[in-house]
Amino acid sequence: MRLADALKYRLPLAGLVSILHRVSGAMMFVLLPLVIWMFDNSVSSQASYDAFMATFAVGLGPLPGWVFKLVVLGLIWAYLHHFIAGVRHLWMDATHSVTLAQGHSSAVFTMAAALLLTVLLGARLFGLY
Repeated sequence: MRLADALKYRLPLAGLVSILHRVSGAMMFVLLPLVIWMFDNSVSSQASYDAFMATFAVGLGPLPGWVFKLVVLGLIWAYLHHFIAGVRHLWMDATHSVTLAQGHSSAVFTMAAALLLTVLLGARLFGLY
């Protein structure tokens, strides 16, 4: 198959959710050192917590704080999408709901819920409320 032919293929939403489930899992794995660093600095001491919070406010080294917030926003999306898509897969396995209509509707819910929750938590992360 040529690349031009592959780009013409229209992937159904359920397929996109399945691929994004894998991508979000890989993203969480790659960002695991960041998660461990954030956890360690947030619970070790008051001084490490203050330094941790300053990283998001003013940055660390040459990187400004908004860069860290964007990375954490990506991590938030990865966790939410992976969790909701995982529950979707478990629900489909448990109930044998494998029709096209049910697959499409659960994929729409997965995408909408993950994006909506990411926007809400991202607004909190960036201090909009």
